[in-house]
Amino acid sequence: MRQLALGISPPPQPTLDNFVSGANAELLERLRELSAGNFPESIVYLWGDAGSGKSHLLRACGVLRAGARDGLHVADDVEKLDEVSQVALFNAINEARQSGGAVLAAGNAPPPQLPLREDLKSRLAWGLVYQVKPLTDGERAVFLRTEAERRGMRVPEEVIGYLLTHVRRDLPTLAAILDELDRASLERQRQITLPLVRDTLNAPEE
Repeated sequence: MRQLALGISPPPQPTLDNFVSGANAELLERLRELSAGNFPESIVYLWGDAGSGKSHLLRACGVLRAGARDGLHVADDVEKLDEVSQVALFNAINEARQSGGAVLAAGNAPPPQLPLREDLKSRLAWGLVYQVKPLTDGERAVFLRTEAERRGMRVPEEVIGYLLTHVRRDLPTLAAILDELDRASLERQRQITLPLVRDTLNAPEE
């Protein structure tokens, strides 16, 4: 009989402090300045692959800037905006430039490559444009160790190596897998080992 899994540690709220910066240290510093309300640029646009951490950064900045005197308009996944939402973002950018507010937006491509109105693409390119660069495997391994420790899990290095070579390596996927392994370990009262990982992920033996 499996034991009911209780006490699974919930994921932490996105903050700039718990973002794994990797090669994005400069971007992180600029976003700290933006969140504090003392950044000279009124428009910052982030782009990168799915799972690169764009949404994490936008959510973290939105919370931090909430108490600032000047507002922060946040727009995620801009490539999916319909016509009405594109007009709203266009107007928010113009208002930010005139009133001293700020716009932080993110998408899956640089502004010229977005499937948006031409005038909106040009507005997004007016400010700072940063690519959120992917992490190295070494940095992903640090993330896995840190998250496992936060959850009170003991994850052997061979399991970390296995995950980095057999599953999608974006951080949301890795975090979700840690949740599954935590659950499976508690339910089955077993240590986290490669056989448990393969069983949990329905992966074949090598």
